[in-house]
Amino acid sequence: MASEDSHGVTYSEREHIEVTENAPGDMNIPPWTEQITIRGLVASIVIGVMYSVLAMKLILTTGLVPNLSVSAALLSFVFMRTWTKLLEKTNLLKTPFTKQENQIINTSATACYAMTYGGGFGSYILSLNRKTYELAGVNTKGNSATGLKEPSLDWLITFLFITTLAGIMALVPLRKTLVVDYKLPYPTGTATAVLINGFHTPKGDKQAKKQVRGFMKFFSFSFLWSFFQWFYTGGDGCGFLNFPTFGLKARELSFYFDFSMTYIGAGMICSHLVNLSLLLGAVLSSGVMWPLISKHKGDWYPANVKESSMESLNGYKVFVSIALILGDGLYNLLKTFIFGARNYRAMMKKNKSRTHPDDNSTRLIEDKQSQIFLQDRIPIWISCTGYIVASVASIIVVPIIFPQLKWYYVLAAIIVAPLLSFCNAYGTGLTDMNMGYNYGKAAIFIFAGLASKNDGVVAGLVGCGIIKSITTISADLMQDFKTGHLTFTSPRAMLVSQLFGTAIGCVVAPLTFFLFYKAFDVQGPNSEFKAPYALIFRNMAIIGVQGLSALPGHCLQLCYAFFTFAVIANLLRDLTPKRFGKWIPLPMAMAVPFLVGAYFAIDMCVGTLIVFVWTKLNKKKAELMVPAVASGLMCGDGIWSVPAAVLGLAKVNPPICMNFLPSKPTP
Repeated sequence: MASEDSHGVTYSEREHIEVTENAPGDMNIPPWTEQITIRGLVASIVIGVMYSVLAMKLILTTGLVPNLSVSAALLSFVFMRTWTKLLEKTNLLKTPFTKQENQIINTSATACYAMTYGGGFGSYILSLNRKTYELAGVNTKGNSATGLKEPSLDWLITFLFITTLAGIMALVPLRKTLVVDYKLPYPTGTATAVLINGFHTPKGDKQAKKQVRGFMKFFSFSFLWSFFQWFYTGGDGCGFLNFPTFGLKARELSFYFDFSMTYIGAGMICSHLVNLSLLLGAVLSSGVMWPLISKHKGDWYPANVKESSMESLNGYKVFVSIALILGDGLYNLLKTFIFGARNYRAMMKKNKSRTHPDDNSTRLIEDKQSQIFLQDRIPIWISCTGYIVASVASIIVVPIIFPQLKWYYVLAAIIVAPLLSFCNAYGTGLTDMNMGYNYGKAAIFIFAGLASKNDGVVAGLVGCGIIKSITTISADLMQDFKTGHLTFTSPRAMLVSQLFGTAIGCVVAPLTFFLFYKAFDVQGPNSEFKAPYALIFRNMAIIGVQGLSALPGHCLQLCYAFFTFAVIANLLRDLTPKRFGKWIPLPMAMAVPFLVGAYFAIDMCVGTLIVFVWTKLNKKKAELMVPAVASGLMCGDGIWSVPAAVLGLAKVNPPICMNFLPSKPTP
């Protein structure tokens, strides 16, 4: 799961062997200039926009975004294979569709939609608006009224351009070290290469046709189902989104199935552990803790304060979520440093003691991959110049946009960012977990604490944005370089496509954000788009400014308990045998239902149940079709958000309100 907060999925080494098995016969590799095509760039824009809408919907509803790289590679193949087949019938096809072009499209499209979650639209950017300020409590200590910055296209696009350029350039000189010398697995990058290499073989072509049909079938079903549901949402609390699946009392506690194809598809992509952790968090919070705490209304917290206030029940929801997130994040940061240092030393010893090459066939393949990967060199002066230009622009422009963040704070962030980026990229290569958001959370407390009380909230959130953007994008780029290495794709072509996709994303992501922001009641009490991480990030900044005095009464003990739980859960998962450790819940996933509610966890578990049953009935078919079916469900529902938003902006209201009320007793 990649996203505002995520946990990756580890793949077996067998997949690396599958990647290389397709390589020896593929010696007709086009030069890097031919790997980038006009049709490929057009395809990447279409796919990038589609996935930007989907990712933005996920970010503004729950903040969790599954890793969509494999799904994007599948859709890239679907799009281009359909295009080329049509051209073949008209005898207009001149250039065949290669695996290198497939990867270039995937890289560019991924870079485009990565701006939605890498740009922090559901977290630190939305934390700066007035609605989040009011949700955090206008009388809350440390929540200064000067810490406001309403989103607008001009500063959003400018801020994204200068920070993301620094992120792209930060680690380009180290691509050989991380990918070739260290041979880091980068599991998601390897899995994407498996898929792309598999598509471009005779056997893969046959399987791809099945996946294309499955994708189109469920894409159409999901889009039409969302269109059908729209007719019944003509008012607050109306429609299938509020269907009382388990009864009206359970619906009051947010336990219901809302028929969202997006979350069912996301549940199919995410691991069983993530989905079950979400369900456990939902039961523990909405089913047990909040009803029990509500009984102490007037004792633990004021009875005359709205439940949405930070001084009321909502305060417990927010700060317990923060405790879980921080406990999980700090543990994994420390683990990454220790694990990375230990593996680095072991790898260096292994390289020194090696006296003879590995198996000849594997060695030849790896040599060919490395030869292709290194022959199109990217001059170091390009990356250094790019990073310096982006740094100077950031030091000048960011304080103009945010006067609360002084130029020397920006300089400090720019200096330390490459080191953090290397640590994050190395950890991502080992564990498949991009920890950029955790570096960003640490930056919140540092910058908020260093700045004055009036400036601390904005300084913490914007400092978080700079660190998070650079570290996250750097690790994502190395993940893409790993895929390029295994698909014989030129790194020079990949860098160009990454820059192109990022530039498009810096415009598309803000436009997509405003499509939702203007058309829907984002952060409204009854809205689907609650954007939970916006409130969490602002309250982190408030804690950084004010300290623990910002917590509501009787909340500190709960925070200590859940922080400790997060650390212990991670320790048990790492120290116990795998057959037991794989069932220990993920605190990061558990944290989201504490604030959002239980309904989306129900949807995700429906997705995981479908995969579980399908795998039991036909494991081989399930492995082939689950990515296609899940992608179709998610894309269809996600794309419907665009016409729904247009209808909302045009003031076209649904004609029917479907609601559910308790029956009246018979007299």
